[in-house]
Amino acid sequence: MQLTDQTIHQLHQRLSSGEISSVALTEAYLQRIEQTDPEVNAYITICRDAALADAAAADKRIAAGDIDLLTGIPLALKDIFNSEGLRTTCGSKILDNFVSPYDATTVARLKARGAVILGKLNMDEFAMGSSNENSAAGPVRNPWDGERVPGGSSGGSAAAVAARQAVATLGTDTGGSIRQPAAHCGVVGLKPTYGRVSRYGVIAYASSLDQVGPLARDVEDCATLLGAVAGYDPADSTSVDRPVPDYLATLKDGVNGKRIGLPREYFIDGLDADVKCAVERAIETYRTLGAEIVDVSLPHTDYAVACYYLIATAEASSNLARYDGVRFGVRRDEGEGLIGMYQQTRAAGFGEEVKRRIMLGTYALSSGYYDAYYLKAQKVRTLIRQDFLDAFENVDLLLTPVAPTPAFKIGEKVDDPLQMYLSDIFTIPVNLAGTCGLSLPCGLSADGLPIGLQLIGKPFAEDELLQAAWAFENATDFSQLPQLAADR
Repeated sequence: MQLTDQTIHQLHQRLSSGEISSVALTEAYLQRIEQTDPEVNAYITICRDAALADAAAADKRIAAGDIDLLTGIPLALKDIFNSEGLRTTCGSKILDNFVSPYDATTVARLKARGAVILGKLNMDEFAMGSSNENSAAGPVRNPWDGERVPGGSSGGSAAAVAARQAVATLGTDTGGSIRQPAAHCGVVGLKPTYGRVSRYGVIAYASSLDQVGPLARDVEDCATLLGAVAGYDPADSTSVDRPVPDYLATLKDGVNGKRIGLPREYFIDGLDADVKCAVERAIETYRTLGAEIVDVSLPHTDYAVACYYLIATAEASSNLARYDGVRFGVRRDEGEGLIGMYQQTRAAGFGEEVKRRIMLGTYALSSGYYDAYYLKAQKVRTLIRQDFLDAFENVDLLLTPVAPTPAFKIGEKVDDPLQMYLSDIFTIPVNLAGTCGLSLPCGLSADGLPIGLQLIGKPFAEDELLQAAWAFENATDFSQLPQLAADR
């Protein structure tokens, strides 16, 4: 088995024993990126020299007996995380020349544990998209089929894991941006509860919805990475001060006796036949593992997409006002006067989807429309959250599809924003409710494309979510999908 085929826990054992060095491991990944990224386009920035220096430092640390689960492990970051001394573009022309002066809290925590950062990963511009086609760096291509999207907005993060260009990665999830690409690329992706992981140093899209999470080859790696970045951060006012469980200690506790709810609103007529079949088989697997399957209702689900695209765009309009050509980023001076400079800078710097969402959000917040749109959406959001809390009074977890279809073709939905927005119909409610959700592989379509299963947990119950995911993964062979994806 090649070095780039292995998981965090496998590589940790080999690094601990001295069988391999972090420098050799990092070189293997850099070579893999060089070989495959011209086709995949997962990376915006590759940090070759810095990665090898970090790997050499990790080897010294290991030799001194100071080794952590992530020491010497090559990881990569969605290009939305500020990383000291590295270009951080957020997939946008307007930040093309921005070099961050500091590390996001999550990045600092990974570095403190000795992880090696390979580079920054492609993404939909400012995390706005479901296909990774809205990037100034060009679209990411799904490693399973180069004509198809990897999902978005963390498409580069999912594709890099599936193509074996990083052991694991960090992404962000505002309406499904970790779970949907994880499903389309056949990897595991987890959106933690809002407040579980610090957002300090993460470029904001929609501040009340954004959350940082891991993407990895298997559930154990996902748990390892979550444990490394989770926890209270006084620098983030939305960070929740509560203990972080040892996710690995309880990972193998199983689901025997657990009650798993099936929301009837998620099993709709438009669901792709292959997706429906794969999810139904997964339900039967959980029955054999001793879980009790229960029908539940989340009655306000039909309003989630409309609610999300009012709240998220309103917050985006506010957050992106800072990109004006004055404080940081690219500046265009062709315009006449200050207003002209603003107009030219933003017109040239932002892509079409970002402009669309800024305009939608500005309209929703405008005088005379605030109460009719934004305020009403916030009230609906409260009802959606209450739906989940009511359901969790009777069940431990919820089980749903991740996306209505497997990965669609590049260009298929770019001219139809509404159809693109509906790609996240099953993931958006979790963000509105502020709870946690996980995607893991559960099958292949007739075209040989990965299909993802979504598990939704109670607020701050990531440990239960990971237990249920691990039980399914180890009762099936779908965890091998990422290893099968590349080099076919």
